[in-house]
Amino acid sequence: MKRNNTYNLKVEEVTLKDETLKPSKSLEFQFENHDNVFDILDAIENKNLFNDSNQDKEFAIGLKLFSEVLIKNRKHEIFKEFSPHFKMFMQKLKAY
Repeated sequence: MKRNNTYNLKVEEVTLKDETLKPSKSLEFQFENHDNVFDILDAIENKNLFNDSNQDKEFAIGLKLFSEVLIKNRKHEIFKEFSPHFKMFMQKLKAY
């Protein structure tokens, strides 16, 4: 049985603040997550944390991307001091 779900994410430039530049870049990649990302999206949107559906989505996707990297690299020096704070943050978020 698979341990992770696999997703495909695509990000495209649509408009740029420097209007002299034309949007031209895009990025597409696959990532894995131990959670069902769409279940997390639904839960965050149902909580209506930010009173803005787009911000709810940005938060949920950003959080899941970040947290999975943190989990896979929990012993990395960069996360050493941060991990306990992140754990408290996640507990607070789940209780919200």
